Amino acid sequence: MDKSVAVRTVAEWKSQGEKVVFTNGVFDLLHKGHIDYLSKAADLGTKLVMGLNSDASVKTLNKGPARPIKDQDQRATILAALFFVDAVIIFDEETPFDLINELTPNVLVKGGDYDPKCSDQNDKRYIVGSDHVKKNGGKVEAIAFLPGYSTTSLEQKILDSNQ
Repeated sequence: MDKSVAVRTVAEWKSQGEKVVFTNGVFDLLHKGHIDYLSKAADLGTKLVMGLNSDASVKTLNKGPARPIKDQDQRATILAALFFVDAVIIFDEETPFDLINELTPNVLVKGGDYDPKCSDQNDKRYIVGSDHVKKNGGKVEAIAFLPGYSTTSLEQKILDSNQ
């Protein structure tokens, strides 16, 4: 979904009383851990909006030279096909800070390696956009990872099987 369309759509949803949840990430090789995380995020509201790192953005995140494995259009299509995902917005920046500020979701969600109480923007546990969401009456949540599932470990397993 185009960013300007997403901003209008989210505003309309909120005016209709919907509780908008926002999360973001790369979501390169979708796995059981992603599904668990996203379904739990969706349960925190009535509409789940996803910020998806563009291919260029992924390159700035030090995920490895082969990442992203799937291009942004493939990743967006797969995420949009999930019944609990209501919108996918591709962003080019390293973080979704601007997108979060424009959408002002009711709930901002990240994975268990982040801390909703962390206010130090230089701390890797800090959730980008959390100050804005809290200032506007929203909540910030962290969802624990499902142990044993990560794109990095899946990528390594594929590489190891080809040696």
